[in-house]
Amino acid sequence: MNYERWLLLMKNLGFDKNQETYNALVKAYSESHRYYHNQSHIGTVLAYLDSFSALTEHKNEIELALWFHDAIYKTFSSSNEADSADWACKYLDKNHARIETQKTVHGLIMATYHSHAPSSNDEMLITDIDLAVLGSAEDSYSRFSAAVRQEYKSVPDFIYKRKRRAVLQGFLDRDRIYSHDLFHNEFEVRARVNLCREMNQLSGVGA
Repeated sequence: MNYERWLLLMKNLGFDKNQETYNALVKAYSESHRYYHNQSHIGTVLAYLDSFSALTEHKNEIELALWFHDAIYKTFSSSNEADSADWACKYLDKNHARIETQKTVHGLIMATYHSHAPSSNDEMLITDIDLAVLGSAEDSYSRFSAAVRQEYKSVPDFIYKRKRRAVLQGFLDRDRIYSHDLFHNEFEVRARVNLCREMNQLSGVGA
């Protein structure tokens, strides 16, 4: 996690350095049970933000949301996004950010729960960024799926495979995995190939 990038974001937001918060985020993303939702993931999604920055309406808010979106990650918790969003809002409030900014960042983080269709341009963008890994090259996707399995290593295979298939099928059942045309054009086909391959592997069917 790039400290210079953090400092630049703080400057753009009109905040102090917030060294303590940066250190807390680094510590959170370095937790031993994280194999995918770690510092590397944050670096990757920020790189995607740079590549697709022309699509943003509120780039600083999206970037801050990405820094915080997996800050709280407990493997069996259903409130990780909400807890992460709450942390972000407490941080923003401490820095005297406007209520509108707090609401925007909270909504952006909650969009990464992927439980509902995003309702704004920036929500669509942050969800596309978060899901870009689904459309990565085959070897990258394989590392991703293996890392996710490691995060649930205490779950027996027959349970994990059933639940994982349900998650993957949920994405496959969508008319579009990616909302923005640029993401759709670049990642949609490969994402569906990757998801189908993993589904076959989980079902014991040859790829």
